[in-house]
Amino acid sequence: MAIRIIREDGDEVLRKKAREVGTIDDRIVELVKDMTETMYEYDGVGLAAPQVGILKRIVVIDVGNGPIELINPIIIKEDGEETEIEGCLSVPDVVGEVKRPYKVTVEAKNLKGQDIVVEGEGLLARALCHEIDHLNGVLFTDRAEKIINKTELNNEKRQKSNKKD
Repeated sequence: MAIRIIREDGDEVLRKKAREVGTIDDRIVELVKDMTETMYEYDGVGLAAPQVGILKRIVVIDVGNGPIELINPIIIKEDGEETEIEGCLSVPDVVGEVKRPYKVTVEAKNLKGQDIVVEGEGLLARALCHEIDHLNGVLFTDRAEKIINKTELNNEKRQKSNKKD
């Protein structure tokens, strides 16, 4: 396993549509393991293959319950909506307010090539939508209702914390 370089906004690979994975072979399994290790190394909640320069429809997600590895994921159902702050390893300097479904159902394959269904609410639903967007060349900043510089956000948090003391 290896830590991969994360591509950042401005890299053209992030704007391209990823191709479906045909055969899940040893190279795909190794890529998924590398992606998972890279996600953890950079304290991410999710990572899509285009973010490491590979135009394949692969995502890994961990919202605190262990890694979810999805090959060729497709959102088949959406329910509700919520707007929350969202960030991205490929857009390191900003966060944004993004409206997403509160609950989603996703069909995909696992690393054994078996069909699986993942249902997610809240943060998991948000992560699923965010990572699947990456597979279609879409960044969270394209969907954000408001973009916030991380430095400004940290300053606001400090000011609120100081007022409480």
